[in-house]
Amino acid sequence: MTKEAGMDREARGFPWRMVGWGAAAFMLLLPLVAMQFTNEVRWTLSDFVFAAVLIGAVGVIFELTVRASSNWALRAGVAAALAAAFLIVWSNAAVGMIGSEDNSYNLLFVGVILIALIGAVVVRFRAQGMALVMTAAAAAQAGVALGGLSTDPRGAVLSAGLAGLWLLAAALFARSARDGTASAGPR
Repeated sequence: MTKEAGMDREARGFPWRMVGWGAAAFMLLLPLVAMQFTNEVRWTLSDFVFAAVLIGAVGVIFELTVRASSNWALRAGVAAALAAAFLIVWSNAAVGMIGSEDNSYNLLFVGVILIALIGAVVVRFRAQGMALVMTAAAAAQAGVALGGLSTDPRGAVLSAGLAGLWLLAAALFARSARDGTASAGPR
């Protein structure tokens, strides 16, 4: 009976997995299709590999989270944090957040991701600790964006907006901690 219940649970989640991985594949196909119609989009093989690794890593981490916890707030917190990290990496690789992608100041945004990643390991992916770590990442994101304000005001304002995603993740992890979900990691 237990084996059948597990299979039912996996079967119910299957369409969502297909939608998620289908969306990832669609994101990779968009530039390929765009390249057929315009010269404005020029991706190389290394661009596609980079995008596939980045999108795949986000998908795998989220899938592991979904398997580890059924708490919606925890899942959404992980999704918000992954979205913030993804957007930092993607925008810095594509055009740069402050100035161009060649501006070394943009490397400071990698520090924001490291704060989130190292902090998550230190708090052992526990929801209450993750709320604090995401708040620290939001503060770091806002601080780095503020520091770049004089160089690129538009880019700094947009990057400061990512602090909102980190704060959303913090609020969702705090909610998960109140709901009694201990961890975002494996049981």
